[in-house]
Amino acid sequence: MTISYKPSFVREFKKLPIELQEEVLDKIELFKNVKNHKKLRVHKLKGKLSNFYSFSVTYSHRIVFSYESKEEIVFLAIGDHSVYR
Repeated sequence: MTISYKPSFVREFKKLPIELQEEVLDKIELFKNVKNHKKLRVHKLKGKLSNFYSFSVTYSHRIVFSYESKEEIVFLAIGDHSVYR
């Protein structure tokens, strides 16, 4: 599985506190194994974001991503629930 990052994702990631950045990196490593997707609560989004997916980093922080192909994923946004707007 190949993961790429939109520049906006990288900017948002750099604004997070160091502790949260470490948590994000841990969750990304877990995400790489499909068996962990249920644990991370990976789910398809609805409405205007219906082409995208999301998973939990913490109770309040999410990563929004899209599947470019079966083996390629692009991380689009990271943040609290406002990433859904």
